[in-house]
Amino acid sequence: MNPTAISRSAVCVATALLAACGSHDRPPPSPAMPIVTVLTVHRGDVPLSTELSGRTSACQVAQIRARVDGIVQQRGFAEGSEVKAQQSLYRIDPAPYQAAVASAQAALQKNQATLAATDSQLDRYRQLVGAHAVSKQVFDNAVAAQAEAAAEVASARAALDTARINLGYTNVRSPISGRIATSLVTQGAYVQAGAATLMTTVEQLDPIYVDIEQSSADGLRLRRALSSGQLRADGAGAIKVTLKLEDGSTYERSGTLQFNGVAVDPATGSVTLRALFANPQRLLLPGMFVRASVSQGIDSGAVLVPAASVTRDRQGRATVLVVGADRKVVQREVRAGTLIGDHWVVDGGLADGEQLVVAGQQRLQPGMLVQTVQAAAQTRAAATAGGAQHG
Repeated sequence: MNPTAISRSAVCVATALLAACGSHDRPPPSPAMPIVTVLTVHRGDVPLSTELSGRTSACQVAQIRARVDGIVQQRGFAEGSEVKAQQSLYRIDPAPYQAAVASAQAALQKNQATLAATDSQLDRYRQLVGAHAVSKQVFDNAVAAQAEAAAEVASARAALDTARINLGYTNVRSPISGRIATSLVTQGAYVQAGAATLMTTVEQLDPIYVDIEQSSADGLRLRRALSSGQLRADGAGAIKVTLKLEDGSTYERSGTLQFNGVAVDPATGSVTLRALFANPQRLLLPGMFVRASVSQGIDSGAVLVPAASVTRDRQGRATVLVVGADRKVVQREVRAGTLIGDHWVVDGGLADGEQLVVAGQQRLQPGMLVQTVQAAAQTRAAATAGGAQHG
C-alpha cells in the first residue's frame, strides 16, 4: 500500500476518534424552556358585593274605592296615564248629597234660632230671680233649656259637616301621584260605600322599590366578617345597589338600600332587603324580576386572581402555580373564598409581589424551569379593579 495513503487513513481515523470522544464530554442539546404568562400579585382593598334576586314593587299603592253610594256620572282620566295628587278621577251623582247639605243647613239655622230665644229668656229670668219675681225652679228650667238648645246647634253643625264631607266624596280624587290602572267601573255603574266598591288603582312608580331576598346564613357570615375586621364598611354612607334587568342589561341608575329585614322567613330561610331606585322613564314596572348587586364592604389585604389560574385537587383544596426567583415553578395552596365574575378573591397563600402563572400552566410540573412574560394590561387591570361582585 502507498505510504501516503496509509498516513491519510490514519489521520482520518484519529480525527473520527477525537470527534467521538468530544461528543461524550458535551451535554446533549436541551429543549427550549416553556414560556408562561405571569401576573405580579399585589395585596390591597377589594370592594365586594353580592348578587341577589329580587322583584320590583311600587313605592305607594292607592286603591280608589267608593265612599258614598251613587251612580258614576263621569270618568276623568285615561287608563294607564299619569295622574297627579288630588286630580279628579270620577264624578258620582251629587244631587242627593247636595240636598242633604241643604237640609243640614236648614236644621242648623232652626236650632240657632231656638238657641237665641232661650238665651234671651235666660237673661230675663236671671234678672227676675234676683228680685224674687220668678221661682228658682223656673229659672233652673230656663238654664236647662238654653243648654239643650246649644247642644242641638252643635249637633246640627256636625250633621252639616258630615253632609258636606259626603258631598265631597262624590268627586273621587287620587290621593297620590302615579300611574293609574284599568278602570273597574264605567259611567252609569252603581257604586256603594258599604261594599267599598273598588274603582281603580294608582301606583307611584318614581321612585320604585326593589325587594331582595338574602339567605339568613349569608347575612350572618357578613355580620361576622364585619365584626371580626375581615371586612370593613366602605364608608360611603348609604349602601349602593345596582340592577340587572330581565334581558341581561344593566339599569343605568344605582339605588340605595333602605333597610334590612328584621325577621327570617321560616318558609324560605331568607331575609328581605329593600332598595329604592329613581325611575323617571318608568322603565321599571311593579313585579319585574331583577338581579341586584348589593355592596358588602371591603376585604382588606386580599388579592384578585383570574379564575383560570386556580385549580382544585382531589381534596377540593385550591392551588396555583407561581414562579420563584430561580425561575422554577412551585405549586402553592391558597385560600380562595369568593368567586367574583371570572376572578377569585384570595385572602391567604400568596405573598405580595409573587409571580402567578395565569396562562400556559397546563403543560407545567412543579420544579420546571420556565421563561416568563407579563400578563396583558387588561388582565392586570381586572385583578386590581374595584367593585367586585359575587353571586
